[in-house]
Order: sequence, then C-alpha cells, then structure tokens
Amino acid sequence: MGEREKAQKTFEELLQLSGSQYVQRFCIAVTYVGLGEMDRAFDLLEHSYEQREGNLISLKQITALMPGLLADSRLTDLMCRIELPS
Repeated sequence: MGEREKAQKTFEELLQLSGSQYVQRFCIAVTYVGLGEMDRAFDLLEHSYEQREGNLISLKQITALMPGLLADSRLTDLMCRIELPS
C-alpha cells in the first residue's frame, strides 16, 4: 500500500519472532504480498493451507487491500481449495 519500509520492518520483526515462537505462515505470506514477492507469498500460503491455519479464512477479505494478490491466478485455485467463494 505504498509503505514498503514499514512492510520490510514488519517482515523482519515476524522473522525474528518466528525464531523463538510460532508465527503462522499466513502472516509472513501477507507481508511478502505487501513487498511484491508473490512467489514467496504463495509458497507460504500453500504451507498455511497444508497446516490448516485458521487465518486462511480471511484471505478473501485481504484481497481488497492487496491488489497484487487479487491479480494472481494462483489465488483462485487456493480459494477453491479452501472453499471460499471467489
């Protein structure tokens, strides 16, 4: 959303936190989306799906805030598997 430095700082904080406690991959994936790192984001979203992380149900809501995510064709496949309407 135009705040790349904040996104980078959030990402670094999440990675540091993940070294000492559990951080859902979904949270890190969303940060990657904000940084425009779509391949990494979808790798983590797939991991999130495999682990059945609960935050995944908010995927449809965050697409309104992250146009890069909505524009990616992998989103439709993932939403179908989660059984969220596209």
